[in-house]
Amino acid sequence: MRLQNPILILPAAACLLAAGLLVNSGGCGGSGTTVTPPPPPSPFGQKIQHVVVIFQENRTPDNLFHGLPNADIAASGVNSLGQTITLQPITLANNYDLSHAHTAFVKMYDGGKMDGADLVGLGCQAGAVGCPPPNPQFMYVNPSEVAPYFQLAETYTFGDRMFQTNQGPSFPAHQFIISGTSVPTATSNLFASENPHVPTAGAVVGCTAPAGEFVLLIDPTGAENSSQYPCFEHPTLVDELDAKSVAWKYYTPTPGSIWTGPNAIEHLRMGPDWTSSVITPSTQILTDITNGQLAQVSWVIPTAAASDHASSNDGSGPSWVASIVNAVGNSQFWSSTAIIITWDDWGGWYDHVAPKITNSYEYGFRVPLIVVSPFAKPAYVSHVTHDFGSILKFIEEVFQVPTLGYADTPADDLSDCFDLTRTPGPFQFIAAPRDATFFLNDKRPAEGPDNDDL
Repeated sequence: MRLQNPILILPAAACLLAAGLLVNSGGCGGSGTTVTPPPPPSPFGQKIQHVVVIFQENRTPDNLFHGLPNADIAASGVNSLGQTITLQPITLANNYDLSHAHTAFVKMYDGGKMDGADLVGLGCQAGAVGCPPPNPQFMYVNPSEVAPYFQLAETYTFGDRMFQTNQGPSFPAHQFIISGTSVPTATSNLFASENPHVPTAGAVVGCTAPAGEFVLLIDPTGAENSSQYPCFEHPTLVDELDAKSVAWKYYTPTPGSIWTGPNAIEHLRMGPDWTSSVITPSTQILTDITNGQLAQVSWVIPTAAASDHASSNDGSGPSWVASIVNAVGNSQFWSSTAIIITWDDWGGWYDHVAPKITNSYEYGFRVPLIVVSPFAKPAYVSHVTHDFGSILKFIEEVFQVPTLGYADTPADDLSDCFDLTRTPGPFQFIAAPRDATFFLNDKRPAEGPDNDDL
């Protein structure tokens, strides 16, 4: 997935020093690097000066947006026995978690028949009553519990063909959202495919992980027969932003978690960006917006409680997202901002739409997408195919940086979600049970995710 048509050949050692200006056709340490021409002028850059990516957890459209008007949302599905199962309501803060490993993807996908959800494994909370319920994979969240999400989806743009780029859990997904890949090196034909295996519970992951930690790699045949220490080295989107002096921040509750993408990229974890642009706690985004200090590009990661992760959240995820949107909407940044809300993986929940498969690890199942902006098409449902690479391409076009040559290259750029001819109107407040004050005053430890291997 590397770009061709080189313009200038430079020594391979210059690869990372020129990150963002160079695309490596042979890899750092390969035969050389090639300069790619800048992208053509984009109308996005004339209207959008700030992009906020809110990355939530582990849901499908069928599970989280049951009954959303005009969207392709199923009320039933077929299991491996050929039985039609009607989806049943469940609370957002439920008491079990479903597997979202690559093996679970393979079972549910079943060669494109999408009838293997009932084969996806699960784990119940200790002492959970009534767990598991019948057909635990075939559930939808009570719409009343996610009313802020519905208001956002019905006011702005919702995407019902947004696919997770990778066929696995959170750790690789958080690599894809900053670089469009989870390859361990620029020239590798492998992908990091699972969450890392940690030697002791609670250990950090990434480039400061303890010895003995490893992550499985998937090869072009689909086999996960090799592994490596979970620290990678290849270009990322933030390198290209740095090269053009585009300010970015990655807000995370715990820097050493599987949800902190820069933590597993060696030159980011060990370089100056780690202290200047990786921000803990994630609630600092609310303060930065209020103080007029919103970066040009922001990634925002929730705590476990404020995520939508099954068996980990406390139901506050919709309020957390609404608090960020409301902060931007009521600030000086509203007229020039695009907020992109999506979920990092499908979480093992049933979804009826089969993804297009392009290799042994791309693409994964649908996840929800909401685009919030004064330039987002109002009350619009996008049926265009998007993935995490679409978010990267959109950011590349807004800030006129070169393509990485990973998932961003074949992806669309979210154009159909926007109407740039619109005159920015006043922001519509998103009603939610909890507001920014709650999250700013929450004194509980800002816990990240358990490193689940389900």
